Amino acid sequence: MATSAHPTSDPAVYQEYEAKWSTLPKDEKEWIQRAIDVAEVLAKDAAAREKENKSPKAEVALLKHSGLLKILGPAKYGGGAQPWTVGFRTIREVAQADGSIGMLLAYHLIWSTVANVVGSAEQADRVQKEIISNNYFVGGAVNPRDNDLTIKSDGEKLLFNGFKNFSTGGVISDLTVLEGVYEETGDHIFAIAPTQQAGIQFKHNWDNTGLRLTESGGVKIENVSVPWADALGWDTETKKPDPAILAVPFGSVFLPTIQLAFSNLYIGIAWGALHFASDYTRKNTRAWPFGGDNKEAATDEFYILSTYGNLFAHLRAATALAEKANAEATALYEKYSDNRGEFTAKERGEFAEWVASTKVVATDTSLRVTAGVFEVTGSRSTASKVGLDRFWRDVRTHTLHDPVAYKNREQGRYVLLGEIPEPTWYT
Repeated sequence: MATSAHPTSDPAVYQEYEAKWSTLPKDEKEWIQRAIDVAEVLAKDAAAREKENKSPKAEVALLKHSGLLKILGPAKYGGGAQPWTVGFRTIREVAQADGSIGMLLAYHLIWSTVANVVGSAEQADRVQKEIISNNYFVGGAVNPRDNDLTIKSDGEKLLFNGFKNFSTGGVISDLTVLEGVYEETGDHIFAIAPTQQAGIQFKHNWDNTGLRLTESGGVKIENVSVPWADALGWDTETKKPDPAILAVPFGSVFLPTIQLAFSNLYIGIAWGALHFASDYTRKNTRAWPFGGDNKEAATDEFYILSTYGNLFAHLRAATALAEKANAEATALYEKYSDNRGEFTAKERGEFAEWVASTKVVATDTSLRVTAGVFEVTGSRSTASKVGLDRFWRDVRTHTLHDPVAYKNREQGRYVLLGEIPEPTWYT
């Protein structure tokens, strides 16, 4: 629970939207418009909120009011029943206004669907019912670079223990995804637990360069109890992974899906930077009077027009690539969610390479755009009150999640040797 030492934003500031958005969008067009509407609300004071650096309780409430947390959920429980293509698009739209909240939405969509991929049909249905019917926000304490959580059994229940340096969205979540290794077997277990309990202890130590409102700090997991029935993809009688679920490669599609959500996040932030900078240039940037080809307005300057045009072209290309990869993801989920045994390692590898291409281009382009806009806005745009710097800080922070150099190498082996990547926690 937040205390005076860990101030939170006030959900009351967005209370009007609970009634305004009381009904869910009906189709893809309406869902995207809802994301645009959320972005417009967030954009009004995004820079100021980022400086205040309060735990984003209000912003998560806004996401709940909007219905966006339900976008991928089954209709029978009140979800939007939209494909991942629409989910990825909403991440981009929200991220344009506020990278932190776009990231929270991205992680929620990832973690709220984990049971769909690594759980049984019964578990996935039960988890979706709980999340969607309660409009829960889901965070995760799953960071593969840290030591695994340890899991022991006391018979009917599992006990999780350990520490994770990163737990995006955890502090303000309703449910937390846990993952660890069971009883020295080397077998991993995913499970979902209520966040508000004594055994989940957040460190409130997230104070990084960017994505400041994501509550991505450390968390200690101490004797968190989960019923065996909630061990995703495990047989509760044999206490072993269910081969019908986890022994086929479809579960491994989850990791490229995560990487694709990240790519869409970067592209969204970059679009936000370009739009923000364009507006600033039109209103505030002055023409350079010492170039020998003086113009009356900055918008007539050749180098400004050329730079904006080039950034725009590259960002359009990155977006088109993301749309292709997003469509590949949706096609796989629609084809194999109910026929997992037919999914092949080759199909998984081909999908992973589309995602790797997107991750490389999204990283390069977002960094280039969010830094490059300063060349065409001028020195005054670096003032703290302007807030243009937050776009670069956000993508610079998250693009270090895993080294993009390894994605380049992965692509090289695919092109030169025809190799598809082995599934890893980051591939």
